[in-house]
This record gives sequence, C-alpha cells and structure tokens, in this order.
Amino acid sequence: MLKKFLLTIAIFIVIPVQAETLLTGGIDYNVQSAREELMQNPAKALNPYLVAQNITDNNYQENSRYFLQGNVELKDRTLAFFSDSTYAVMYNNDRYHVWYYSNNGKLIYTEEKDSLDYPYKSYKYTISGRLVNMGLRVSKEETFIYTPDGKLIAHWLKDKAYNEQGKIIMTRKYAE
Repeated sequence: MLKKFLLTIAIFIVIPVQAETLLTGGIDYNVQSAREELMQNPAKALNPYLVAQNITDNNYQENSRYFLQGNVELKDRTLAFFSDSTYAVMYNNDRYHVWYYSNNGKLIYTEEKDSLDYPYKSYKYTISGRLVNMGLRVSKEETFIYTPDGKLIAHWLKDKAYNEQGKIIMTRKYAE
C-alpha cells in the first residue's frame, strides 16, 4: 500500500515537471534551416477577389499623414514604411494578409500567412499572382525572406534587413 501511495505521489510530482520542460523550448533558425522549412511545402494560389478589393489603398491620404507623424500602430491596422518609399498595411480584421503599396497608394504585392503564431510562413505575390518571395517569420523581430527557388533575399532583425554577407540592404520603421 505504501509503495502505491509513493508511486502515485511521484507521478503527480514528476509528470508536471517533465511536461513544463517540454513546453518551454524555443526553435532557433539560421539561414539554412529557415530555407529548408520554407521549401517543404509549396505556396498556395492567391485569391484574385481579395486582390481586386485592395488594388488601391483606400486610406492612402490618412496613411501618408501617419507616416509623416511616425505613427504605425492604429486602431484598425498596422503600417510599415520602407526605405524604398513603399509601405505595407495589415488590417486587424484580416491579419492573414498584408498589402504592399507603392508611394502613390497602388497595390504592388500582397502577402499571405499560413498562421498567426510564431514561427509562421508567408508568401508574397504580385497582383497578377506570381510568387515573388516566401518568408519565415520567427518572431516580431526576425524574418527570413527567400526567392521562390530558395535564395536568401533578406534576414530582417528588428528595423534592418541583411543580405547573406551581413550587409544592411534595407531599413523600415519598426514598432517595439
């Protein structure tokens, strides 16, 4: 009887500790492991109806003002402004899509995510549906971006994008 009691106590003590240990680990990616993760599954086709709905930025004037003010977190959307004069909009009611616009508010790319939890994969398309690049978003601060054939385009760390040689190739306004 004492053995059964001790075994029961041991189970209640050991199992929660082991379960906690299994859940606390993180995944670290490097250029090669991120590439391998993205190349496992092919990209899906883009929904042309969604593209047509977002072909121009209906909030272009307002988004331009927010850019000048340095404001990127709004009630209904998040903005990202890039050093090449393009910008991106992600609406809170559809966080699976990001819309990339030229400096005059015309849609140039759309990005589709496979999840909202890190790490997740994203696929960026032209408005005609051609895959431009694919990314592995490891965290808010880190993203790996590759060509459709697996060549590294950029490794974003916070507000800077680096090429494979570690040179900064682009910057963005980034909200902490």
